[in-house]
Amino acid sequence: MLVRLSRWCFKNRWLTIGAWVIALVVMIGSGKAVGSAFSGGHVPPGSESSRGFEVLDRYFGGLGAGPTGTIVFKADQGVDDPAVVVAMTTMFDKVSQIHGVTVSGPYRGRGGGISADGTIAYATVDLGSSLDRSESEPIGAEIATLRPHLQGLQVEIGGDAFASVSPPNSELIGLSFAVIVLIVSTGSVLAMGLPIALALAGVGTGTGMILLLSNVTSIPDFATTLAAMIGLGVGIDYALFMVTRYRENLHLGMSPIEATAASVNTAGRAVLFAGGTVVISLLGLLLMGLPFIAGLGIAAATTVLLTVIASMTLLPALLGLAQGRIEVTRYRGLIAAALVAITLVGVGLGAKVLMIGVPIALVVLLAGFFVAPLRRVVPARKVKPLRETVSYRWSRLIQSRPWTAALGGAAVLLIFAIPVLGIRLGFSDEGNFAPNTTTRKAYDLTAQGFGPGFNGPLLLTVEIGSPSDVAAVPGLARAIAAGPDVAVVSPPMPNDPTAPRAFIIRVVPKSSPQSQATRDLINRLRDDVVPAATVGTGLVVSVSGQTAASIDFSNFLGGRMSVFFGAVLLLSFILLMAVFRSLLVPLKAVIMNLLSIGAAYGVIVAVFQWGWLSNLTKVQPAPIEPFIPMMMFAIVFGLSMDYEVFLLSRVREEFDRSGDPVTSVADGLAATARVITAAAAIMVVVFGSFMFEDNRIVELFGVGLATAIAVDATLVRMLLVPATMELLGARNWWIPKWLDRIIPKLNVEN
Repeated sequence: MLVRLSRWCFKNRWLTIGAWVIALVVMIGSGKAVGSAFSGGHVPPGSESSRGFEVLDRYFGGLGAGPTGTIVFKADQGVDDPAVVVAMTTMFDKVSQIHGVTVSGPYRGRGGGISADGTIAYATVDLGSSLDRSESEPIGAEIATLRPHLQGLQVEIGGDAFASVSPPNSELIGLSFAVIVLIVSTGSVLAMGLPIALALAGVGTGTGMILLLSNVTSIPDFATTLAAMIGLGVGIDYALFMVTRYRENLHLGMSPIEATAASVNTAGRAVLFAGGTVVISLLGLLLMGLPFIAGLGIAAATTVLLTVIASMTLLPALLGLAQGRIEVTRYRGLIAAALVAITLVGVGLGAKVLMIGVPIALVVLLAGFFVAPLRRVVPARKVKPLRETVSYRWSRLIQSRPWTAALGGAAVLLIFAIPVLGIRLGFSDEGNFAPNTTTRKAYDLTAQGFGPGFNGPLLLTVEIGSPSDVAAVPGLARAIAAGPDVAVVSPPMPNDPTAPRAFIIRVVPKSSPQSQATRDLINRLRDDVVPAATVGTGLVVSVSGQTAASIDFSNFLGGRMSVFFGAVLLLSFILLMAVFRSLLVPLKAVIMNLLSIGAAYGVIVAVFQWGWLSNLTKVQPAPIEPFIPMMMFAIVFGLSMDYEVFLLSRVREEFDRSGDPVTSVADGLAATARVITAAAAIMVVVFGSFMFEDNRIVELFGVGLATAIAVDATLVRMLLVPATMELLGARNWWIPKWLDRIIPKLNVEN
């Protein structure tokens, strides 16, 4: 079926390309027209924080449960100065006129406060329980335009709902480096352009689809950036494998259409297998039962799926356009490709003036493809015999000292993984935003004037069982205030002053929302203080609020992570066993997968939690977001399966041909090392480029995935695999006959 499909797309190339262009325009246009409805709530069902939000909905109209923000201001002359009062009151009135927005404090209502020295104050902006993040962003922009311009007055906007994040442009940097790596590895401008075109098609349609899906399911707002990161990486990766096999087939004397069909039937099968594995593992996140996690899985899986479909349809059509010209590179094309790469780097780093160079460079590049040939042609490189390559000699070197290589490689990976032992799962707070953002400035002003705990107060909801329980509520507040690490406890606020059914007690910790001290305070309130203060009463108390919900979310995922990891590894073992008809090969793959992902975890803990290299990376230490290890595991699992299948299937092919377990490893590595190295290098630069983002979560994903791929393609594929296969010899391919009969056969060839 794949062969017939590839032939049809090759022959009907313009129809296929036109269909993809229409799909791209329709998807992006529909997504923009319908709009997005991203939501980032992470309250686990059945948790104490969830019960607290239910009380807020039931008795207080969702007060504190929906998105909120703050307007923080500092006046050297004092916030009670008449000119400051007039300027800020006028601003609050204008903000309150925005539909659905309520502003309270510090001059009116109970939602704000003034610092002890009288120079810093804040007002609370309530956006209503039904408003999502995407709707709050334009409100934040409108508030920013209302800033009063008064000498000595600084006004900043805080709160997650108004969090200021620069639009992502790191994918441009990643693409520019991908252009360079592809040119170097393939020696052909067209062979470079096809993978990038495929990746852009997958990411573009995927982005439009995610925008539409956000209206029917819960998807976080950074999911599009994450999906773009993964889509660019796998799209270029998959296309490179198929284009490489296509060129090999041309060298064997096949016609372009036969070379395309053979490429899809071999490398295309591996792409289908690897891409399907990534999609399945990502959709496995739906089993966690959390909309936030499920939304990330759906967004990433959608982009990967569309990229795989593009590999099976759009790429054969593009090969139909390129045909034999894929082997010809003219100096004009190289110059145009270099210009594109340089322009993308400039734009990605913020040099917006270079954007004018993008269309010019693209025009020149297209001219290099389709205009009359130049006389000067870059000569094709002479391909060395496999056993004269550096990769073959490297493999033989490793195989000559297998114990040293295996133990040394494992030791390096274990050393990298040591920081994982100290991992602390939790959400970073607004103190981790870039120092030049208004979000970070508002956080710092609040911490300066009131203490860091004011950036993440706790909300205790108190339900009474009978009217006599009302008298016990003030005692509960006093017991909380008497404990350590508590800065401020507000007087209990009833839902109805005459006949109260519930109260809210606002507790401000002394420590920041992301600190371990705040987590310890929440645990102490729940386990000791509240039970002791409510014994003998009918009070039902829930420690809630966004800070408590983040901790409950971390605990929820932490308790289920091992189950998810086990399921993914079991799936990996079964699939590889079905492909390679072996017990030891998949077992080694599972162990090596754990080692490589452990090393990646260790790097992100050292950089993002411990703050190593912070002078260089500008990363502020904070806990590791609890969903990141799980997402990284699902993604890296599928990507490493790609390299595993590509390398080991070639080794198995050589073993079946020669029966020699030693030279088959070296031959297989020599045949695949170049394309694996190029694919991994592209992945590393695409993922690593997201380190330039302002969004900490995107940075964390980029560094983690880049590290995992780099480790997998070097220490694992080029060191541990040949060493362990040398040690096991022919036993690599042993499987009990009874097991061989019952497991399905998966024919994945490369």
